[in-house]
Amino acid sequence: MSPSPDPIVAVSQRVERFLQDQRDAVAEFGDEARSFVDSGAAAATGGKGFRARFCLAGWRAVATAGTRDAEHVPDVVTAASAALEIFHAAALVHDDVIDRSDTRRGRPAAHRAWEATHRGGRWAGDAADFGTSAAILLGDLLVAWSDDLLEEGLFAADPTAAARARAEFGRMRREVTVGQFLDIAEESVYVIAPVDTHPDRALRVASLKSARYSVQHPLQLGAVLAGADDDQYAALAAFGHPVGLAFQLRDDVLGVFGDTAVTGKPVGDDLREGKRTLLIAYARAALPPGALTVFDELIGDRELTSDQVAHLQQTIVETGALARVEERITAWATEADRALRGARLGHAAVSELRDLARAATVRAA
Repeated sequence: MSPSPDPIVAVSQRVERFLQDQRDAVAEFGDEARSFVDSGAAAATGGKGFRARFCLAGWRAVATAGTRDAEHVPDVVTAASAALEIFHAAALVHDDVIDRSDTRRGRPAAHRAWEATHRGGRWAGDAADFGTSAAILLGDLLVAWSDDLLEEGLFAADPTAAARARAEFGRMRREVTVGQFLDIAEESVYVIAPVDTHPDRALRVASLKSARYSVQHPLQLGAVLAGADDDQYAALAAFGHPVGLAFQLRDDVLGVFGDTAVTGKPVGDDLREGKRTLLIAYARAALPPGALTVFDELIGDRELTSDQVAHLQQTIVETGALARVEERITAWATEADRALRGARLGHAAVSELRDLARAATVRAA
């Protein structure tokens, strides 16, 4: 018998097969339709695969807690993990439109790529407007694809597990959409919200937009597909949410201090986009009124120079905001580790969960 493929490789292969099916489905609809689907395939390719990895780990943590053979990952789990990655691609496409980002993973963001296609083809109308419209529709297509792929996997699943998986996937989608709205709302509402509430408001966004979506729900999706009981489900939530918060805070740090060559995004990109993260909330709370006015005038300025970015970085460090965020990352990682102690989960899978937590919170990209 040939050995089972690496589960994350199997997820990538599942995505590739699905994307080829989508290409085949539009082959008769003309060049533009084929290009549209190709751009969706490009958006769904690459990345670190964290959500798929957490889904697989959640399944293994429950599956290996009993006597079940967990060497072979069922197709339903592979398909669900792949659906998470395609949904993530949708979120990134829409996120880049909202943030007016130029790049994603070192390549032009989808709306910029379609803008360039329009301009290069000498099409009629405004190239930037076309790029934005195309990317919005592309994100919608990717959301539909994620549903399609999940349902393909659930077709032969146990009805109870399938119902729980649909509920988990649906909850994830609703929460991340609300979180995305709160993220953009915070860039406007912060001016009337008391300064001492800003950290909690930033954490509310981090929880909904990232912690639950990136770690907690993928873990629990895998767990329900393995038949998790209430205690196992709760243990993975108690682990996943603090890991997810630490994951988002690490993203926030990289969005200000990350190396462009590693992150694939311009240095200080979050500063230009005006992201009201915990890092910014802590810095603002420590600044005197005059310095705070200057700080607020710079945050969200899309024309920030490299010197201005360096000035903001220095301010964030000198106020102690960076150190405080690093302390929160460490504290949440510790809290997550405690949640695994005594949990009725497979021992090897618990070690895998700890490795994933480190990978999510101690990284350069």
